[in-house]
Amino acid sequence: MDRLPEGKISTPLPALPVGTSGFGLVEGWRGPIWHWLVAGEQNRLARVKIKDPSFANWPALHYAILKNIVPDFPLVNKSFNLSYAGNDL
Repeated sequence: MDRLPEGKISTPLPALPVGTSGFGLVEGWRGPIWHWLVAGEQNRLARVKIKDPSFANWPALHYAILKNIVPDFPLVNKSFNLSYAGNDL
């Protein structure tokens, strides 16, 4: 650690050709968060997609509530701890 340089370390990125895509994966507390982007013209982003782990888990809730009574829904729903906002990303 003593040999690391002090201060902010940054490297400028070269301009990406139009249509070049990139992919990133970060581990969140609900699961993996996926990032995908496509480079556009003039160093801008043409497309960006972020996939929250809740998006993949919402369909499972349907199967978890089968054969349960309506008052059990809040308990089952919260046991999944899904993000409503993450579903809309």
